[in-house]
Amino acid sequence: MNILLVCAAGMSTSLLVNRMNEAAAAKGIELHIEAHPVGSIDQYGDSADVILLGPQVRYELKNVKGKYSGKPVEIINMQDYGMMNGAKVLDFALELGGK
Repeated sequence: MNILLVCAAGMSTSLLVNRMNEAAAAKGIELHIEAHPVGSIDQYGDSADVILLGPQVRYELKNVKGKYSGKPVEIINMQDYGMMNGAKVLDFALELGGK
């Protein structure tokens, strides 16, 4: 499964990617998780199975859902994002992806 996290600049979300990878490793799950700025979604969206938007770019939800209508596209819970709770965000992505 390919999970794409989208945020304003890709910096803070990179830390969340690391936490999600740690949680996936602890569960024995192999995934590919990337974080990129919302401005570059056209480059990465097609290969993603699940697209999660950081709370700071929630205003892009309708636009991203329109571009990728066949994929799960949702906003990361603000509290989970703020706490960098990789395990919860991973579980959310897996649920959205049907895993």
